[in-house]
Amino acid sequence: MPAPMRLANGLLTRAIRTAAIESAPTQRLLRNTSQCRAYTQAQRPRCEQSMRSMITSQNHFSTSAILEKQKTMGQLRQRNTTGPFSWKAALLFVLTGAGMMLYFRVEKARLERKRMTEMSKGVGKPKVGGPFVLKDLEGKEFTDEQLKGKYSFVYFGFTHCPDICPDELDKMAEIIEMVKDSTKDEKLFQPVFITCDPVRDTPEVLRDYLAEFHTGIVGLTGTYEQIKNVCKQYRVYFSTPKDVKPGEDYLVDHSIYFYLMDPDGDFVECIGRQDTPKSAASVILEHINDWKREGKPLKTE
Repeated sequence: MPAPMRLANGLLTRAIRTAAIESAPTQRLLRNTSQCRAYTQAQRPRCEQSMRSMITSQNHFSTSAILEKQKTMGQLRQRNTTGPFSWKAALLFVLTGAGMMLYFRVEKARLERKRMTEMSKGVGKPKVGGPFVLKDLEGKEFTDEQLKGKYSFVYFGFTHCPDICPDELDKMAEIIEMVKDSTKDEKLFQPVFITCDPVRDTPEVLRDYLAEFHTGIVGLTGTYEQIKNVCKQYRVYFSTPKDVKPGEDYLVDHSIYFYLMDPDGDFVECIGRQDTPKSAASVILEHINDWKREGKPLKTE
């Protein structure tokens, strides 16, 4: 038989088989429902319904499996259209990005503070701070070595100052409390008041004067030469006369700054009159936290 004839014959045979398979459920249904004629007229509908249900359950070409498969494929397509990101993943991504930006911003500020501190120690630049010998409110010797191991907050003034020193000491008292509340350590931060008027500011006078502002302030005095030396070390200007007679009235002028010294005794920051207690405390805490973050030792005993 020629090839075209064989091909046509095969296609015809396949079509006949397909038609027979597809018509088989219908033929079974007709054959089985005809058996229901033996029942009474009232029982016949129930019999026919049972036969239809049985044929449907036996039909291998039921569309239920196809519909179920289509539903599953639809869900897969829907899931694929959203990609690997969900709203939870997007939220996590945003929070992670914000956290990294905050970290780099804080780290950048810390490195800038460190750079400025190192610059203040550079060769050829005037250094703020240095060796000195004074007396505390108990009349005991106090040197620059006793400022090391903790952060010191040094201010130069005098008890007869009419308005500037009282204002700055009120600010110092607020700063002390803010730093103490944040660090939970009263010995980590040491405020120091050094007089520029050693003739009138004896230890007894300083004790009564500083107690009006804060009991945690360390008061220091000394001889005229000792005060002159410490002012020179800290680059502080003062105009106290050298040879003052008892009872003589005179004026004193001086620089108005707070000097923040680190636990190594190095100058790190200058706080001026433009700074508020809150901004000053914030700067001090930043330096303290930087020191702790680098794992450097602190002396708090």
